[in-house]
Amino acid sequence: MNLNQQIEEWLSTNKNAFHARERPFVTLSYAQSLDGSIALRCNEPLALSGEQSLRLTHQLRSMHDGILVGIGTVLSDDPQLTVRHWIGHNPQPIVLDSQLRIPAKARLCCRADKRCWVLTTVDSQDVVIEGLEITALEGNAEGQVCLQGALKLLWNRGIKSLMVEGGANVINAFLKARLVDALVLTITPQFVGGYKAVNNLGSDSGDDASKPLRCAFPKLKPFFSERLGDDLIVWGNLDYGDYAA
Repeated sequence: MNLNQQIEEWLSTNKNAFHARERPFVTLSYAQSLDGSIALRCNEPLALSGEQSLRLTHQLRSMHDGILVGIGTVLSDDPQLTVRHWIGHNPQPIVLDSQLRIPAKARLCCRADKRCWVLTTVDSQDVVIEGLEITALEGNAEGQVCLQGALKLLWNRGIKSLMVEGGANVINAFLKARLVDALVLTITPQFVGGYKAVNNLGSDSGDDASKPLRCAFPKLKPFFSERLGDDLIVWGNLDYGDYAA
């Protein structure tokens, strides 16, 4: 069984065993450098995945009902969010765009097969952008789209499995909210020294600086890894148990 088959079998088993109420199974998948960089700077695209790991990414897309990115990814990468390097169906494209900044000329607005769903906090009753289906949702304390509300909406619309690809703010928000069920991470053998995907997931145990820091860090359990071409693929289920740093 090759790596693509291993991951497909593992992911299918986990999706079938998932029984959380009113939200889809969430797979987080993205590529980073050895030092954790996903871009040179914020909102500047950087191609990291090799040819074989790119095929894996498109295989994962074909295994999910929906695929979600943040507006930052749309503005910097102008993605299509389709399956092109693998044989399979295109997932439903979804964009988190709290301030409704998506350009009318974005490629997601020009999809012939599916209208992109844009989730925002802006009153969108009178906003019409061709190729998009815009839905206003409740915002959180930071003014971003409430992820729990967004996932419930997607579930009600038939999205039972969701692939989250980025960017950094979205990756961090899903991990912080403990809403990621599975991770497939591509690590490329290079140092970039750029913009990181994950930061500040923990919290202090108290005001006493003499006490060790205790945080509820997400970790992979079980944990798998294998080389694919020049890249390292790491995958597993997210465990959010408390442990000491």
